[in-house]
Amino acid sequence: MAIAGQAATSRQLALALFDDANAEDLPVDTARSDIGFARKNVLIRIIDLGVAARRLIDAAYFIVAQEESVRDLYDVELDYFKWLMRYSSRNNTHLEQVITEAQRALIQATAAPDADGEKPFGSVQLIGRISYAGGRFQFRVPPDLIGIIRGPGKSHWLSLRITSLFTLSYARVMYDHLLPYADEGITDWLMLEDLRSWQGAMGAKAQEFKYFKRDWLAPAVEQINAVSDLTLSYETRNEPGSRKIGRLRFRIERKEMAERMLHTHEQAQAIYQTLKQEFGLSSAQLNQIAAERDTYTDERLDQAIERTRFSLKMGKVSKSPAGFFMKALKEGWIISDAERAMVEIQENLSQAERREADLKEQTHTRMALRTAAQDMHAQDRRVEEVRRGWDAYATATLKQQEDWRRSYKASPAGKLTLRRLGIDLISDLAEATVQKYPDLMDGFSGYVFNKTKSGTTKSQ
Repeated sequence: MAIAGQAATSRQLALALFDDANAEDLPVDTARSDIGFARKNVLIRIIDLGVAARRLIDAAYFIVAQEESVRDLYDVELDYFKWLMRYSSRNNTHLEQVITEAQRALIQATAAPDADGEKPFGSVQLIGRISYAGGRFQFRVPPDLIGIIRGPGKSHWLSLRITSLFTLSYARVMYDHLLPYADEGITDWLMLEDLRSWQGAMGAKAQEFKYFKRDWLAPAVEQINAVSDLTLSYETRNEPGSRKIGRLRFRIERKEMAERMLHTHEQAQAIYQTLKQEFGLSSAQLNQIAAERDTYTDERLDQAIERTRFSLKMGKVSKSPAGFFMKALKEGWIISDAERAMVEIQENLSQAERREADLKEQTHTRMALRTAAQDMHAQDRRVEEVRRGWDAYATATLKQQEDWRRSYKASPAGKLTLRRLGIDLISDLAEATVQKYPDLMDGFSGYVFNKTKSGTTKSQ
C-alpha cells in the first residue's frame, strides 16, 4: 500500500493534482520492483491524449522520479527516451506530433462538492517545453507536478510495465478509471455518458450503445484482459422505464502474479544500457529494434544478449559484438543445452587442471622452501665452522700454525683456491696472505676446523 511520506523512487510516482482526504487507499501490487506511479484516489481525467503521448508522459515522469534532485530542465539521450516510451516509429515527424499532443493535454481533477455546494476543480498541463537535437532529449515538467511526482500522498499503484503495452487509447483510458476498483472487485453503476466522456469526442455513432460496444467498449475490454493485470466483465442496466441501456457495472479480478510479470521500464532501462554500452549498438540499430518491439520482446532480447556474451567468452566473435548481437536477435539464436553441457564439462576439466597445477605449485613451493631452509642451515653451520677453525688456529702453537698453512697449501682445495686468487704456489703461505683474502681465510679456517674436529693435527 502506498505510504504517506515515502520518497518517490522508481517504486512510486504520483500523477494527480489533489489529495482527497476521504479517498480510500488501494493496496500496491506486490511486484514492488515494477516501475509506475502512485495515482491519487480522486477522479482524475487525462483528456485529449493518445496511446503514444501517454507513453511519452510515462517516460518523462519516470525520469523525473529517478533523478537525485529536482531539475528545471531534464536532459537525456534521445535514443534512451524513445526506448523507455517504446516508441516504434523512425519517423521523427510523427514523434513531433506526439510531443505536440502531449503538450496540449491536461490533467483535470475534481472532488465531491464542499459544504457550500461548490465543486473543486483544477487543471494543469502534463508537460511543458520539449525539444530534441544532437541526439539529446530535453523537457520541462510543471513545478506543481514535480512535487507530486516525487512526493508523498495517498495513492494506488499504476504499473508502467502494463500501460506501455496498450495500443488502444480507450483501453488505456478505461484501465485508468477502473483500476481504483480492482481490490473491491466491482464498480458502482456507471452512467453510459460518463464512460463515453472518458475518451473525449467519439463521434455520433458512439451515442448508440451497439456501436459504442462494437467500436469502443468490447475492443477495450478485450485488450485489458489480454495485456494487463486485470480481468474484466460487465453487465448492463436499462434506463428506468425504457429498453435503452443507460448504465454499466464492471466486475474486476486481479490475475495471478505469474500472469502479470510483463515487461518493465526497469528491464527496458537495463537492456538499453547493455546494448548501448556493453555491445556498442548504434542509434540506427537501436531504432531497428524499437521499430519491431512486438517481435523483439524483452525475452528475445535477453536470449540474444546471453548468446552474444556466451560467444564472446568462447572467442567466437571476431569482429563487431553489435553486429553479432543483431544477427543473433534477428535469427533467434539461443544457447543450446548441448553447448551448456559442453561448457560445463570444459569448466570442470579446467578446474581439475587448475587444481592439479595448484597442487604441483604448492609442492614445488614447499620443496623450494625446504631447500632454502637447508641451505640457510648449511650456511650458518659453515660460518660457525670457519669461526671455530680460525679460533683454533689463533690459539695453536707457531709450529702447528705453520704446519696447517703448509698442509693446506698442498691440499687439492688449497691449490684450487690459491690458483683462483692468483697466489704464488712456490713460496710459503704466510699468515698475512691468508688474512688478506676473505675467500682464502674462509677456506683455510674450514680446513683447520676439519683437522681439529677429527683430532688430527699431524702435518701433511
